[in-house]
Amino acid sequence: MNLRRVSVRGTAVRGFQAWLTAVVVIVVGLMSTTKARKVLRGARAVAPFRRTPATEVPVNESAITTFTEGAELFDDMLASIAGAKHRIHFETYILKGDHIGRRFKQALIDAAARGVEVNVVYDGFANLVVRPDFLHFPPPINVLRYPVWSAGWQVLSPRRFGRDHRKILVVDGEVGYVGGYNVGALYATDWRDTHLRVTGPAVWDLDNAFVDFWNSHARPEQRLEPDGAASWDPHIRAHRNSPIQLMFPIRGMYLEAIDRAQHHVYITAAYFIPDRDILQGLLDAAARGVDVRILMPEVSNHVVADWMSRGFYGRLLRGGVRVLLYQDWMVHAKTATIDGRWSTVGTANIDRLSLTGNYEINLEILDPGLAAHLETVFAHDTEPPQARELTLAEWERRHFVARVCELILRPLRPLL
Repeated sequence: MNLRRVSVRGTAVRGFQAWLTAVVVIVVGLMSTTKARKVLRGARAVAPFRRTPATEVPVNESAITTFTEGAELFDDMLASIAGAKHRIHFETYILKGDHIGRRFKQALIDAAARGVEVNVVYDGFANLVVRPDFLHFPPPINVLRYPVWSAGWQVLSPRRFGRDHRKILVVDGEVGYVGGYNVGALYATDWRDTHLRVTGPAVWDLDNAFVDFWNSHARPEQRLEPDGAASWDPHIRAHRNSPIQLMFPIRGMYLEAIDRAQHHVYITAAYFIPDRDILQGLLDAAARGVDVRILMPEVSNHVVADWMSRGFYGRLLRGGVRVLLYQDWMVHAKTATIDGRWSTVGTANIDRLSLTGNYEINLEILDPGLAAHLETVFAHDTEPPQARELTLAEWERRHFVARVCELILRPLRPLL
């Protein structure tokens, strides 16, 4: 009996080692292939991705401007920082130490020098490759570095492992920015992303989101108070995932909106690795006649995430969902529109890390004007040759080796 247990245990260990070795080989191979593709792409002429001009849309008593180009967004953000008179809240997942990052850092330093209160939050893990001295801000700027390891001794607590994946800028409680853009030169020109500028009463939600996060992680003597009065505008709501509180409303927001869909669902996702409920919600919508379309990069900056997404293509296509693959460039947007009425833009990807792991923030907007504009953006992004549609016939013809790789990588889904 004991010999049998030892034999079974040994077989299991060898099986796990073989699987792990296969995963490493596949990941190294995929990364090498992706690197080669980038080199080849750099050697040939690639048309710039299609841009949609920034457009302001009134939403009740507020106004929302949609940016789809990083350079234009960064200029607008820097202009707001330059005009700050009272207080700046700046939170980013990544702050590159390149010329764009230096412009932001200097703008914040200049604001503090003229007496503006400046509070900065950045994620320590996401910026490990950035020089530590660049991430040092001189007094009187207040800095909160979300730690690389936040669990301490609570290594099994799900409350302690989320990254701060949010991107927020609020100036004087009067203008706020939120969306998918990190700060750096790469994002200014080479990534298709979506970011919103908000003015009016709805800015309070972004200001309050920053303040709540700051007060949860800063020292007691550094506590902040939100600017202005709380907004109860039902047209614009900020949903915030907070691992420390085990609160993940963005996932629920998606599920409820998809369940209500009657005509169409258009989703743009940088990394599409849905959980069972979201996948089933999309399939159920398609089954009742809803036009469901998902745009994602054919080759993203995270090749393993791409292959995790591939594992869902078959079920989506067989269920009537249209899969659209963005070409040549990275699309990093996190947006959705439903039935020409409901929209969301924010920082959360449709994967486990974002929906049940990280600190995230998405705006939910009920407004036909903004939905119409975001549908125009979606149309621009999905027109050939900017994107191509994957058909079920093409998918079923994929190589046997690809099928084996998908099967081997499937157990990694819960990690992403």
